Amino acid sequence: MDRNTIIGLLLIFALLMAWQQYMKPKAKAAQEEKRLQDSITQVQQRAALKDKPKTEATAQAQPPVAVPDSVKAAQQASQLGVFGPAASGKAKEYTLENDVIKIVFSSKGGRIQYAEMKQHFKVDEDDKKKEVKTPLRLLEDTKNKFEYLLPAAGSAKGVVSSNDLFFTVEEAPNRLVFRADAGEGRFFEQSYTLSPDNYTLDYDIRFEGFSAIAPGGTSEIKLNWVNYLDKLEKNHRFERNYSTVYFRPADDSPEYCSCTGDDSKDKNSVPLKWVSHANQFFNTALVADNSFKGAVMETKMLDETDENLKKVRSEIRIPIKGDGAEAFGMTMYLGPNEFNRLRAIGYNLEDVIPFGRSILGSINRWVVRPVFNFLLGLIGTKGIVILILTLIVKMAVYPLTYRMLYSQSKMAALKPQLAHLKERYKDDAQQQQVETMKIYREYGVNPLGGCLPSLLQMPIWIALYRFFPAAIEFRQAGFLWATDLSSYDVALRLPMELPMGFGSHLSAFTFLWAISTLVYTYYSTRDMDFTANPAMKYMQYVMPLFFLGFFNSYASGLTLYLLFSNLITIAQTIITRNYIIDKDKILAMMEEHRKKPKKKSGWQERLDQAMKEQQRIQAEREKGKQAPKGGKK
Repeated sequence: MDRNTIIGLLLIFALLMAWQQYMKPKAKAAQEEKRLQDSITQVQQRAALKDKPKTEATAQAQPPVAVPDSVKAAQQASQLGVFGPAASGKAKEYTLENDVIKIVFSSKGGRIQYAEMKQHFKVDEDDKKKEVKTPLRLLEDTKNKFEYLLPAAGSAKGVVSSNDLFFTVEEAPNRLVFRADAGEGRFFEQSYTLSPDNYTLDYDIRFEGFSAIAPGGTSEIKLNWVNYLDKLEKNHRFERNYSTVYFRPADDSPEYCSCTGDDSKDKNSVPLKWVSHANQFFNTALVADNSFKGAVMETKMLDETDENLKKVRSEIRIPIKGDGAEAFGMTMYLGPNEFNRLRAIGYNLEDVIPFGRSILGSINRWVVRPVFNFLLGLIGTKGIVILILTLIVKMAVYPLTYRMLYSQSKMAALKPQLAHLKERYKDDAQQQQVETMKIYREYGVNPLGGCLPSLLQMPIWIALYRFFPAAIEFRQAGFLWATDLSSYDVALRLPMELPMGFGSHLSAFTFLWAISTLVYTYYSTRDMDFTANPAMKYMQYVMPLFFLGFFNSYASGLTLYLLFSNLITIAQTIITRNYIIDKDKILAMMEEHRKKPKKKSGWQERLDQAMKEQQRIQAEREKGKQAPKGGKK
């Protein structure tokens, strides 16, 4: 990579930043535009009212004719068919609660109005940018729906929404039973039983006299479940990417809708075990005792200025036998994404925690998470636990680090000879590279030996990249100046929003990581030879700066881990190079290897052939440049 290439990359990066800043929607501008449009609409409505005939305006001003309640009830009953007896009533609130959750229900619809977490809170900022805790509630949006579309004989549309029905309520310790009367001893019933010290409800629906309620041949009812997922975390843009609908086919692994765009999954013909509407750290799940017949799940992204993150919807098919008495059992979970609680429910419900897929998820679930929780039980301070966890990881991969440093030391020992080649072939970079490779082969040095150990560590790094923003243990856990290790730390607030995901703040952990990366890069590469590709020397210093924008708004638990990792790596490098690796012994071994007869491997022969072919092409190009133009002699 030459200097022009680097300049080109930097220009492209600058253009991307400028383009994103130019195209970024301005929330204030959008709000002002909406206010202006609302004002115009109001003026137009007033003008239209003035232009109407006086008699019409007078008629509109007259109060509507009152309709007796008995007439209203009769009209509603005619619309609801057999569920006419449940057409009227008064909505009342009922509560189930234990030490961890409070759930408020409404007798209209027999559904949950909201579930309040007693041990978890939202954190908002006041006018002075101070953090203030407020109650954290799930399912509280008034636009939400949780309605059964009940087949009802004699109804206007053939089906009746359970949300239109008034339920009678039977109360018992930790249990509520909501019943919608269908006349003549027939009814639809929903019962909720709250588990002690847990976030689970035993949730059952039941019909009595179903064969008389529904048309013949009815084999299912549909549950229309709509959630407007609330913004529960400090970093809403980050939270958006971890919120979606998860579901598990009865005979397969869990799946999910896209987290970053509108998506839908049609599983109408696939039996499902559970469906979950999940935020980053909380979820509401329905788990069937047997199986749902199928479902259609969809997610819809909302604008960043909206009060909610996303709209998620599941239309679930519940099997019915068509007998006189029907029942379908479920478990409802409304709470935090705590691994052990979700796993205790079974059926891989813990997979709603976005630890990652395949090997990355396995590392997080069965290696990193147990080690972290064990250390947390011993120490208690999560920032110190991250330090100890970092130390354990670095010691586990130290054999790879040692191999890398050992290879670098061998290359450093050849630096004087490589400098001689640089002087000898200063005008022929191609030949200089060929001769360099010959020396490496002669002394038994693998130039890729310092890279391979780093590549082998990549799965661990990527797994931890997913672990810190997914584990609820870091949510609102403070350390030093950071108040939430699952979100970014704020050392300084900026008066404007910077592009490329940088945000309107400066993260101290991120900047300390960048500085420590530059220090480590300088120390670890000062003895390396960049003759073949000098641009690589400078790219190593540029890359940490490119990542500043990304990590500045990432989970501070990860940037804290990366900072600790760099500091430990610097210490390991200094100790290993100065006190463990014997440079004189390395030189002796390399000299002994030089005297041995060499046998080229197949890979080495192919490499030599490729180098020779490159030299031939380069020679022909040079010859073509020197040939006289126009055929003149």
